[in-house]
Amino acid sequence: MATRNQTPEQKTRDNIDAMLEQAGWKVQPKKKIDFNAGPGIAVQEYDTDVGPADYVLFVNKQAVGVIEAKPENWGQKITTVEDQSQGYAAAELKWVNNNAPLPFVYESTGVITRFTDGHDPKPRSREVFTFHRPDTLGEWLTKPASLRGRLHNLPALDPTGLRDCQIKAINKLEDSFRDNRPRALIQMATGSGKTYTAITSIYRLLKHADTKRILFLVDTKNLGEQAEQEFMAYLPNDDNRKFTELYNVQRLKSSFVAKDSQVCISTIQRMYSLLKDQGLDEATEEINPAEMVRPKAPMPVIYSPKIPIEFFDIIFIDECHRSIYNLWRQVLEYFDAYLIGLTATPDSRTYSFFQKNVVSEYDHEKAVADGVNVGNEIYLIARSVRRRQRILQKGHLPGQ
Repeated sequence: MATRNQTPEQKTRDNIDAMLEQAGWKVQPKKKIDFNAGPGIAVQEYDTDVGPADYVLFVNKQAVGVIEAKPENWGQKITTVEDQSQGYAAAELKWVNNNAPLPFVYESTGVITRFTDGHDPKPRSREVFTFHRPDTLGEWLTKPASLRGRLHNLPALDPTGLRDCQIKAINKLEDSFRDNRPRALIQMATGSGKTYTAITSIYRLLKHADTKRILFLVDTKNLGEQAEQEFMAYLPNDDNRKFTELYNVQRLKSSFVAKDSQVCISTIQRMYSLLKDQGLDEATEEINPAEMVRPKAPMPVIYSPKIPIEFFDIIFIDECHRSIYNLWRQVLEYFDAYLIGLTATPDSRTYSFFQKNVVSEYDHEKAVADGVNVGNEIYLIARSVRRRQRILQKGHLPGQ
């Protein structure tokens, strides 16, 4: 617990200790190291040949990373110490033989935390909600490449059965992955097949990039049911089995989230309740989030050991123009995941949230021109012709 006499440095250390323990790490001082205490050990002030590192992380007795701690008032300036933390990662450790540089590097104020994976093709830090779990870092060590590395090697898309707008959206999204853009927006007109596009992309990510788990986030229960039906009906063009015969798809209907699910479908309301650790009024899943009354001070999400920040690799957000703001934004920024928005009608806030990384712009006018959708104008003209015919049958026109 914090006390009034704490220094800013000690307050930061206490916050970091608590965050590490929540994520499954055993925090130990360097004079009382016990590698048998658990699979993940975070040792304070560990000695290196360039001085003591604030924390050195061990997974199954193997050094895997470091944490550089700075007082809370550093704020976003924490990025200026990345060279310092990389120096500790490259140093020789006392008492153990380590393979330098250590791949996993964090900087943290106890409020803001940034993370760099040295296995990435072009390693660079990103902000994370908290620290990853020891078993996650251990699993990453067994992979021949990081997720970002695997996304660089997706095979060419087979366009069979896809519309031109779907082909473009998938190819541009994969270009965005290769550029390590953390957020991307797919704008496709209603009726042009954006859910089918998303499922095709998800299929490729599971098959070719070895993604562990993907979240398909909706904002009403009805949309979740529709998405589940589309996953069940989806037949890839390189396999005669349906998507749900190849991969486990779970639509969340309770607080239980199966660890063996490879695709989870959830309302943002349900995921928010899980990360608040509170019950859900299921009636809220029927309401468009944009129409819900927002509390003045929404309760923040908290760390969930059952759903850690790395639980999903990629999140697809359906109707994202309605569900990425205010209290719902906390759900998206909790996860250390790529965020992919799907919408037919983005606005300026939507573009801003996705950092103006628009990988598909296929609006209603283009869909009509391509014959994908029937435009309102055609309907109105037809109605006008029928009205004129009825008037002529009565023997006069207005103004005659």
